Amino acid sequence: MGSGIAQVAASSGFHTILFDLNANVLQRAQESIRKNLDALIAKQKITIQTADSTWQNLLFTSDLQTCLADLFIEAIHENLANKIGLFNQLAEFNHSECVFATNTSSLSVTAIAEKVMNPERVIGMHFFNPAPLMKLVEVVSTRFTNQSTINLALSLVKDMGKTPVSCIDSPGFIVNRVARPYYIESLRLLEDGHADITQLDLLLESTGFKLGPFRLMDLIGNDVNYAVSCSVYEQLGKPERLLPSFIQKDRVDTGNLGRKTKKGYYSYE
Repeated sequence: MGSGIAQVAASSGFHTILFDLNANVLQRAQESIRKNLDALIAKQKITIQTADSTWQNLLFTSDLQTCLADLFIEAIHENLANKIGLFNQLAEFNHSECVFATNTSSLSVTAIAEKVMNPERVIGMHFFNPAPLMKLVEVVSTRFTNQSTINLALSLVKDMGKTPVSCIDSPGFIVNRVARPYYIESLRLLEDGHADITQLDLLLESTGFKLGPFRLMDLIGNDVNYAVSCSVYEQLGKPERLLPSFIQKDRVDTGNLGRKTKKGYYSYE
């Protein structure tokens, strides 16, 4: 997700720093972006000149001190303390009006903002996977967020060629709140033996969904999708209808996370 957002920003003309502590992750990010740009050239979606310009807008670094910017979008692991810690580290050597945007899909943006210096500049910018292709971005404000921060986020999303949708911080925001039954009811049908994975995917795709629930969970990552289900379930008071499935928990526990591990509900070569 981080490399996808960085690609979108750089291709939109913004000087973009992609930071990760892990050098191997940074290397994979470079390879992924280069591969994506080459594919776009091959499909005649962009020119070689546009790809070169995008690449020149990117800086890859594992040195946090080089991360000086007007706006930061974090897409690190879904851990509240880590996200808060990262933003506060960045706040120590960046100007007090820089904006901190979280790409979290399951955590409370308010819970992050209230522990960050100058919480009025914290906002949610929730991109969807894969970020270069998906048009929607949820712009999530909290009771702390000031109007200038909201305006900046909305403007940036539009400048990136995306469609922003504003919402107030709540469990699952809009899309993940609405989408829970799509996944959970499909998993219930599987649990009860009413249909198998392939049948459920084909049936739902035949009604107009681009991807069935199991193909989509594999694309998103079962760890991410399960974490969102657990978070929404907990934050809404544990309603029975939103109880996360033991089938998906087993996929997470066994490391079968989907496309990124080559195996989830399906196998990938």
